[in-house]
Amino acid sequence: MRVCIHRGTQEIGGSCIEIEANGKRIVLDLGLPLTAGPEDSPEDFFPLVKGLREPADDLLALLISHPHQDHYGLASLARPDLPVLIGDAARRILEVARQFTPSGLAPNVFTPLRDRELLSLGPFRITPYLVDHSAYDAYAMLVDCNGKRLLYSGDFMGHGRKARVFERFLQDPPGDIDVLLMEGTTISRNAKARRFASEDELEAEFAEYFRATQGLALVWSSGQNIDRLVTIFRACKRAGRQFIIDLYTAEILRATGNPRVPQGTWDGIRVFLPRSQRNRVKERGLFDEVNRYRANRIYPQDLAKAASHSVMLFRPGLMRELDAADCLKDSRLAYSLWQGYLRDPRQARFMAWLRERSIPIEMIHTSGHASPDDLSRFAQAVGAKYLVPIHTFAPEAFSDLFPRVEQKEDGIWWDV
Repeated sequence: MRVCIHRGTQEIGGSCIEIEANGKRIVLDLGLPLTAGPEDSPEDFFPLVKGLREPADDLLALLISHPHQDHYGLASLARPDLPVLIGDAARRILEVARQFTPSGLAPNVFTPLRDRELLSLGPFRITPYLVDHSAYDAYAMLVDCNGKRLLYSGDFMGHGRKARVFERFLQDPPGDIDVLLMEGTTISRNAKARRFASEDELEAEFAEYFRATQGLALVWSSGQNIDRLVTIFRACKRAGRQFIIDLYTAEILRATGNPRVPQGTWDGIRVFLPRSQRNRVKERGLFDEVNRYRANRIYPQDLAKAASHSVMLFRPGLMRELDAADCLKDSRLAYSLWQGYLRDPRQARFMAWLRERSIPIEMIHTSGHASPDDLSRFAQAVGAKYLVPIHTFAPEAFSDLFPRVEQKEDGIWWDV
């Protein structure tokens, strides 16, 4: 079994791994690099893997570990008849995303990944392992072929609302692993934190923040971070506030198929349609999706009156509409994303908007990736013969934390 990491040995995002054995191949993830900006063409980042664009009988399938763009973002450019393996809920989430955003998957032939359910692809035996991550329905993947066993961690953490899944993996990991391809998003020479706050700890912090906010509490977080949405909703309940989400987020929550996840039809949740989504509803004929939340709709003219007892999921695209609704008196913003996004020069207009309206911003966030301590626990439980760093800006730091590390380079084939 041979492996080529096309992207990921020196950076976070854009992950793509090709595996070959007995004249057959599979690809694990096909991500858009984090460095790609709105002015860039995704075509410029597409890896040179035979069969992704043109027919090739030896390429058996594309396997997507989880629904984050840095792992699936180039998959829509692959040929539509290429078999794609992805979690069923993850596929539904990306189908919803395609209705509202340029991202998503092409209408390929799908096979669902299910926790610890073996799949055979030519000479490859694939076993997915459900993991705790900020993306819903995320998997690590074991590839077994010709007596060699490779485990690809995908992205994972141990402090989310599915932490019991992480602990279960540690108690019962796959054995006899030859090589572990393990993510190291949180590893750097400057990292100091060994553990990260849990979602339960964040819930208490959000609840206190909401209670202390006199006006509309804004939270800028991802509409696809299901754990965080659960945390915010639970904090709203503790603070006696309703949670206002948009139609996109309501449909993402519905796509999970999980009745325990908050839904746009629940008491305590209201659904707001920004102008951009109203336009998309008209363009795509998404009237059934809107009608689904008719009883829970909230309109621009209602926002000012509801502000003091509401929390609103926010993104900068809402700035103009919130100004027009005159609902920002005594508002505060909780930022619940990677802090690096705020350093992007493209956010200068947003930061100026906050200052002009005297809206303070506070970071309430925890990483969606494993802490160094949990990475160590994962690597120790797997006990691979050697470990290859991936999805990291600091591969050279792995040797300080883990035994038997071998660094690889993008685009170079190597034998397991």
